[in-house]
Amino acid sequence: MRKLISLAILSSPLFTFSQTDKSWDHEKIEVYNDNSLNTLMHAESIFEDRWDMLPQPQFWKQIMRLSPDSCLINIAESRTVLLKMSIRDWSKQTEAKKAVFKDSLRTAYQLAAGTQINVTTGKNDFYKFKEVYPSLSKGVEAFEKYGCDPWYAQAILLIESPGQLKKSSVGAYGAFQLMPSVARAQGLTVNSTIDERKDFDRSAYGAARLLNRVCIPEAKKILKAHNISYNESDLWFRLFVLHVYHAGSMNVAAVVNKINPKEGSQELITQMWITSAADFGNNSQNYTQLALASQLILHEMVYEQCEDIFDCMAFN
Repeated sequence: MRKLISLAILSSPLFTFSQTDKSWDHEKIEVYNDNSLNTLMHAESIFEDRWDMLPQPQFWKQIMRLSPDSCLINIAESRTVLLKMSIRDWSKQTEAKKAVFKDSLRTAYQLAAGTQINVTTGKNDFYKFKEVYPSLSKGVEAFEKYGCDPWYAQAILLIESPGQLKKSSVGAYGAFQLMPSVARAQGLTVNSTIDERKDFDRSAYGAARLLNRVCIPEAKKILKAHNISYNESDLWFRLFVLHVYHAGSMNVAAVVNKINPKEGSQELITQMWITSAADFGNNSQNYTQLALASQLILHEMVYEQCEDIFDCMAFN
């Protein structure tokens, strides 16, 4: 029997939540009104260990909501925001003036001379949360059907070409952004006339199979090499697997070897955010920061702006 939980925050009593108790269901919420039902994975684990308080996810939350005509001047290692400004104002400066400006910030904030300062442009033109929202329930359902932890479906859909069907500069395509060779290895047809990555369910099948057969086993292998224990439902483990999904096991193994951790924890993930090795660089470091930030935004959408979500779904 399902327990229904009404949210007082909502103006309409038609919006309620329910949770069930099987498999991954203790992590699921059902968001529905009188004519739509969506099953999502909740964000409680982010708050339990205070991942939400880390500056990196908070930084990317701002970037995901910021328009591309603005930018945040930030400390690269910690993602601490120093200043927000117009990208036009930043771009019109000469390189020499930009360097002087960054030096003035290091002085003002008493930073070491070599502290790297980044200028990061807003990306709300790419991260389309309302548009991707309707596909999250489909992803959760598909991953459950294919026997894969549905948390990964939601996490990947939120950050890999969210709400769009675009091919990346390196050839990744589909809702789960699979490379052609990877998709073929997981049983999808990708040739000059047929590309099954375009089909949501086939793309979900390929991604679920990749996670179950490659990413999760390789993640365990890397951790075992360092005598690190894990629980597959721990958030740090899931984030670690996402790094394997994005960067590949060899690059993740290289960065873990460089860190040489003694245990699996939040600290391992945050060390991966500031450590480079092999081809594990800036984009790889950012990947799980984006995953956390997007989950926090989704959490706020669900619990604070449900009516906006359903308005968007109705409009589309």
